[in-house]
Amino acid sequence: MSQLPPYATVGQRAWYYGFRVICAFIFFFLIAPILVIIPLSFNAENFFTYTPGMLRLDPEAYSLKHYRDFLTNPEWTSAVWNSVRIAPMATLLSVSLGTLAAVGLSQSHVPGRRAIMAILISPMIVPLIISATGMYFFYSKINIVGTYWGVVLAHTVLGIPFVIITVTATLVGFDKSLTRAAANMGADPVTTFFRVQMPLILPGVISGGLFAFITSFDEVVVVLFIGSAELQTLPWQMFTGLREQISPTILAAATILVAISIGLLTTVEILRRRSERLRGMSPG
Repeated sequence: MSQLPPYATVGQRAWYYGFRVICAFIFFFLIAPILVIIPLSFNAENFFTYTPGMLRLDPEAYSLKHYRDFLTNPEWTSAVWNSVRIAPMATLLSVSLGTLAAVGLSQSHVPGRRAIMAILISPMIVPLIISATGMYFFYSKINIVGTYWGVVLAHTVLGIPFVIITVTATLVGFDKSLTRAAANMGADPVTTFFRVQMPLILPGVISGGLFAFITSFDEVVVVLFIGSAELQTLPWQMFTGLREQISPTILAAATILVAISIGLLTTVEILRRRSERLRGMSPG
C-alpha cells in the first residue's frame, strides 16, 4: 500500500484520509446486510428479527433448526437438486461457447468483431426482465418453455458474457508467437489450442466458468418465465418463501449461498493472481 509522503500538502492529506473513510463507509454499506442475515439464520424462534435472548447472547436463543429444515424439507431439497442439475450444465455450455467466441474474436482479421462482441455481451447490459420476456416468447415457439433444457439454455445465454470477458482479458497478454511456433512445428489448430493456448488461458476460463455458475445458481427472473413447478430452483423457492410465506429457512439458505459465493470468488481471485504470474504481469 502506498504511504502518504511527508511533503504532502493539506489538501492531499485530506483527500488521502477522506478517500479511505469513504471507502470504509461504502464497504460497510455493502457488507451490512450480510452481517445482519447470518446471525438471524441461527434464531431459535420463527422470527426475522433479533430476539431479546439473541441480543443477550443467550445460547438457548440460537438454534440450527432452520438449517435442518433446509436440509430435510422436500420443497427445499428439491429446489437445491434442481439448481445442482441446471447450474453445472449451463456452466459447461457457457464455458465451451464463450471460450471459443473469445478466442475467435481475439483474432484481428475477424470482420465486425467489435459489433459481434457487443451482441454477445448484451445479456449483461439489457435489463433482465426484457431478456426473460424475449426468451419466453422465443422458447415458446420451439416448445422448450418449462423444460430442463429450456432453463439450461437460458442460463447459458446469461453466463456466456462473463466467460467472454474473462477469457478476452486473459488473451490480452497472450504471446501469439507461441501459436505461430506451434504451427511451424506442424501442429494443427486444434492441437495448438489445447496444448499451447489453453494452459495459459485456463485461469481465465475457470474464472469465467465460476462467474457463469454463480449467475445460474443465483438467477430467479428468467426461471420465473422459463421454468415450471417441477423446475423450481433454489432462488425461486426463496422468492416464493418471501412472497407467500415468511419462512425463516430463507435466512439459512441465504447464508449458505453467501458462503458458496465467498468460496467461489476467493477461487477466482487466486486464479487471477496465478494468471498474472504466468503471463509475467506480477512477481511470483
